[in-house]
Amino acid sequence: METGTPGKLLGSGRTADVYEIEAEGTGDGAWVLRRYRDRYGDAAAEAEVMEHVRGHGYPAPRVREATRSDLVMERLTGPTMLEAFAAGRLGPAEAGALLARLLRDLHAVPARGSADPAVRVLHLDLHPENVILTSDGPKVIDWNTAEEGPPGLDWGMSAVIVAQVAVGGLTGFESRAEMARTMLAALLTDQEAPSAMTEEGLVEALRRRAANPTMSPSEVEALGAAGELIRTLRTPRT
Repeated sequence: METGTPGKLLGSGRTADVYEIEAEGTGDGAWVLRRYRDRYGDAAAEAEVMEHVRGHGYPAPRVREATRSDLVMERLTGPTMLEAFAAGRLGPAEAGALLARLLRDLHAVPARGSADPAVRVLHLDLHPENVILTSDGPKVIDWNTAEEGPPGLDWGMSAVIVAQVAVGGLTGFESRAEMARTMLAALLTDQEAPSAMTEEGLVEALRRRAANPTMSPSEVEALGAAGELIRTLRTPRT
């Protein structure tokens, strides 16, 4: 794959690095290279999911090319939801409602590999750092964990990640606990439509989060409190 030469490092996460990139000989600087470390992900499979949801109108970045470890995708301009919090441009209740809308819209996209209407495309890592607020609206990034299954699991994963922050159990985000609690409440009780949270989805989300190799022992320990907070805040489904 001719990706050009990686330039400035734009950001690093727990599993991948993102570089500025210019395709050689084109002068086209509207792309970035996301490179997984230690063969962690499957960028080619991730690209297929992104193109599938984009084809159904969902706000994911365009993909130019991908291999097992490298993904060249559209460069997005704008703050993440988390950065918008810090700048005072987005309130926590508004953020929770936005996450709820993005989950609902994603679960309206038909699955690629199943005709069962109860099976949908799941992101499984949809949280404020993975939503970029562009001039064209929010765009969802980091599709490495995407799979197909029941929407309740996707709601569970998003809620658990936010709840970990809300209980002070996610390293580096301890100061955001109060804001995260407000956001979690808005996510679970959004006025536009009820949460699709299920107890089964929550239990599985907690199990998967605990098994995540990027979680520290203290972060895993906080999952019990995170689960209890979610159960306290969510609107019961009938």
